[in-house]
Amino acid sequence: MKQCIQTITWRFKDTSETYPQLKKKQIQITSPSEMYEQFKFLFLGEVKEKFLVFWLSSSNSVMGFEEISSGLLSSSLVHPREVFRGSIVATCANIILAHNHPSGNREPSKEDIAITEKLVSAGKIIDIKVFDHIIFCDDGFTSFVERRLI
Repeated sequence: MKQCIQTITWRFKDTSETYPQLKKKQIQITSPSEMYEQFKFLFLGEVKEKFLVFWLSSSNSVMGFEEISSGLLSSSLVHPREVFRGSIVATCANIILAHNHPSGNREPSKEDIAITEKLVSAGKIIDIKVFDHIIFCDDGFTSFVERRLI
């Protein structure tokens, strides 16, 4: 029996979408509140949790973002593979994690803290820093950095 080795060629296509809600084309993130104000429209009115990763350049400008998962009513599934795959392809320097709590409760859950710790550790291995993890609610946000959870 002859063994066959398979190779895979990845082809990525840059896509762009216009978001009229964005006030500026080039967004440089200088604080968690700025991140919330610029991107809260992505989470407003959502009834399920969704988890996004924002790719930052070395000057902290948002290069793009990707929805990693859209979950159930009160949770979403997140794995380092999915979080960092796009980050590596985008050749970003840093990332910001973001998800919403449709309940309006801004407090991080045990699961939120655990996945953040796991992603920070994975980022250290591949040299992509997790700058923050922000929980978006319709009336405000929680920053893991401000809470000293990162």
